[in-house]
Amino acid sequence: MKVNIKVNGVAYERDVEPRTLLAYFLREGCGLTGTHVGCDTSSCGCCVVVLDDAAAVKSCTMFAVQADGHEILTVEGLANGGTLHPIQQAFWDQHGLQCGYCTPGMLLTAYAMLKHNAAPTEAEIREGLSGNLCRCTGYQNIVKAVEQAAQVMRQPAAAAR
Repeated sequence: MKVNIKVNGVAYERDVEPRTLLAYFLREGCGLTGTHVGCDTSSCGCCVVVLDDAAAVKSCTMFAVQADGHEILTVEGLANGGTLHPIQQAFWDQHGLQCGYCTPGMLLTAYAMLKHNAAPTEAEIREGLSGNLCRCTGYQNIVKAVEQAAQVMRQPAAAAR
């Protein structure tokens, strides 16, 4: 099947097998290896991408054909040139990563969460990230990073992003 998917603002038209998972379309069809595959069962959240700038979706359980005609944001699309997105900067500032394997999914889950709730409580952040597993950090610094990003993104200059 032929699919047309806009990824990080770039249009991709590819022939795919109907059973091709979105995660593999992004990694192999688009060369965007920031989307990680950790479990293939939707348990870990390493593969999260943002669909239509609104919803965090686990790309290991979504077919590429389901994304036909839609827009996908991957971790490669967060930064603006050489400037980190406020979420990326907050993860850096708050030491919200160790090995980094879960980080793309955490960043994009936080991005989608903050689109819907600009001022989440700590409990709401923890609930929002509950579908993402991290085997290294213990989550405290990840939560602090999302709190920092939320604060920065509420400022008028950052809100445009």
